[in-house]
Amino acid sequence: MSLVNFTTREITCKIVYYGPGRSGKTTNLHYVFGRVPAARRGRMVSLATQTDRTLFFDFLPIDLGQISGFATRFQLYTVPGQVYYNATRRLVLQGADGVVFVADSQARQLDENLESLQNLQSNLLELGVDIRTVPQVLQFNKQDLPRELILTRAELDDALNFRGVPSFPGDALHGVGVFETLKGISELVLKRLAQGTPA
Repeated sequence: MSLVNFTTREITCKIVYYGPGRSGKTTNLHYVFGRVPAARRGRMVSLATQTDRTLFFDFLPIDLGQISGFATRFQLYTVPGQVYYNATRRLVLQGADGVVFVADSQARQLDENLESLQNLQSNLLELGVDIRTVPQVLQFNKQDLPRELILTRAELDDALNFRGVPSFPGDALHGVGVFETLKGISELVLKRLAQGTPA
């Protein structure tokens, strides 16, 4: 749920990057963090587990405009990919204004993508949130890998995009699709915020 600070005239929105382990969630955040001017972002916090980590930082985008005279600040989070960190996933997901589901485009990872997508829906339901009401986009990461190893964007849309939400091909390691994905989810969150509907 968005936080409004009347003193600084800022609205803070929480965007969570969700998906299976090693799909590229952390890589997305590192790429964004490395490209946003230092004056417009907070520090990156990493909460490490034994085999995974949860990242967090916030930033003030330059060109996303204002809502009723308020600047919009985004807090970007990743969840741990491994399913045995489900309690942490749910905790990070709580209060999210928007979700970016980062899918691994490798054909052999399809089952993990589906399991993680079902886990997202299950966790939102446990938090009392209907997945159909949450602004969401999909990023099909690792599209730079050899064609014989990956599913195409159309194949991934068919397999994973049940809601018909915006989807973006990506190569987070080299930044392809990273800001397009972020812009896509930001626009959905801001549109919902402008309509006065809390996430």
